[in-house]
Amino acid sequence: MSIVQHMPDMEPQAGQCASLRSEFAVPGLFRNLVRQCLAVLGLCLIVIAVPIGIVTPILPIGLPLAILGVVLLGRNAVWGRRWMEGVLARNPRLERFAPAWLMRAVFRREKTHR
Repeated sequence: MSIVQHMPDMEPQAGQCASLRSEFAVPGLFRNLVRQCLAVLGLCLIVIAVPIGIVTPILPIGLPLAILGVVLLGRNAVWGRRWMEGVLARNPRLERFAPAWLMRAVFRREKTHR
């Protein structure tokens, strides 16, 4: 004898499966929204880091902002990772300035030595 035969009220109703799917879809949508917001925040940090770095040449405030922006953008958006890979492909000397841990954190690969 199965459990379903003992408990007939535990069988899923016709509309119950659809409601369960919609309940699990909301966290996925929320997660995607949060990831896109983090990616946009990363892009904003990159854009803001350039003028801040020019205004404060003595204090290195712009560089940590730019690094944080690159990490946020690369980890949370496919389009951001593709954009940064394209920039590195067009300007291979930029990759020399990136530390190895940053390449692993953002691109999930080691640095290429050219």
